[in-house]
Amino acid sequence: MMKRLYKPVVCGWALLWLASAALHAEIEVPVTEDLGQDGQGARADRLPILLAFTAIECPYCDDLEEEFLAPMLLSGDYTDMVIIRKLVLDNGSHVRDFSGRSVEATELAHAYRVFVTPTILFVDAVGRELAERMVGINTLEMFGGYLDGCIDTALLQLREPQRLSEDSPCRLTLDPAR
Repeated sequence: MMKRLYKPVVCGWALLWLASAALHAEIEVPVTEDLGQDGQGARADRLPILLAFTAIECPYCDDLEEEFLAPMLLSGDYTDMVIIRKLVLDNGSHVRDFSGRSVEATELAHAYRVFVTPTILFVDAVGRELAERMVGINTLEMFGGYLDGCIDTALLQLREPQRLSEDSPCRLTLDPAR
């Protein structure tokens, strides 16, 4: 009896895993083409924008997208918390910046002083940083918690800045170099 039950359970889990993988593969993080338009959506919904600066030949960027950003989009849990976009730096792409100008993606990265991929910025509707940026990925097991903390901080900074405390995670410190 046990052998007969074992096979259907294993097959069922395998099918569930394959279906999940297929769904996950179909989810792609939207590449921003118009930050002004993204900003209008952010302003209307009072949401921060998570802007991930990535590169095509960057395995850490792939990890960011596959392990964190795509699952966040797939879950739907972040829809009311953040607008998720990416900007690919090494494909010669152009983007409309927050003021409506068409600029090269690398020019926008330079303006934000982004020199490493992946780098995640949390910005408001006009492109001002709301929370501490995340540069690179070092520990996948801890990255998701830190990412959630930064999203929470950016949302709080946007909606209720008086509630931010000194020990808020990812609190933006004034840095004259930025």
